[in-house]
Amino acid sequence: MLKLINAGLGRTGTTSLQEALEQLGYGPCYHMFDIVGDEKRLEQWERIICDGLQPDWDAVFDGYTSAVDGPPSFYYDQITKAFPDAKVVLTVRDADSWYESTYNTLYQFVLKNKDNPPPQGSRQARVYRMTSVMTWDGLFEGRFADKDRAIEVYHRRNQEIIDAVPADNLLVYDVKQGWEPLCAFLGADVPAAAFPHANTTANMRERMQQMAAGGPPAAPGTTR
Repeated sequence: MLKLINAGLGRTGTTSLQEALEQLGYGPCYHMFDIVGDEKRLEQWERIICDGLQPDWDAVFDGYTSAVDGPPSFYYDQITKAFPDAKVVLTVRDADSWYESTYNTLYQFVLKNKDNPPPQGSRQARVYRMTSVMTWDGLFEGRFADKDRAIEVYHRRNQEIIDAVPADNLLVYDVKQGWEPLCAFLGADVPAAAFPHANTTANMRERMQQMAAGGPPAAPGTTR
């Protein structure tokens, strides 16, 4: 049963949060990488995102204690209704650095697929379709390349979450803050180990290249 859902967009430290949550006993933690590397889960989310299927959230997250990153973050409202005791963490970062990081990693996957469409039915094509419906043509309405517009959407979405989630059940969190705010929110002891730093821009580019080559991305490691 889910005890925590991360509502932040990708490139806001979601993989670092995943590793931190697992260290605090909130694992296994569900992540986008669990989807793109698993045929059953990829098909499941294609049906949810592209076909509008209303899922059994208990079945989707069976065996998991927390969930971070997209697509779960896009469905935080439905998920918290299915798991009313789950806490919500909204990961945030400086908007300009978020945009630059997203443009230089995730959005490059979009541009490459537009310039050189992958074979129909391939994993790459399916992930591209799913993320386009949800994020690039959905949330950003096909205008992510317009930086000012994208940042406006970023701020608006964050504020909508802040307004929607009860304040006592929400942590607005920059992973640069480290363990203390997260542990205080969860009522957990602060670990002696340094807070994880995972999935750097260079590391994410490597994963995008792996996906473009037709394979699943490598599992996240301590270098993020």
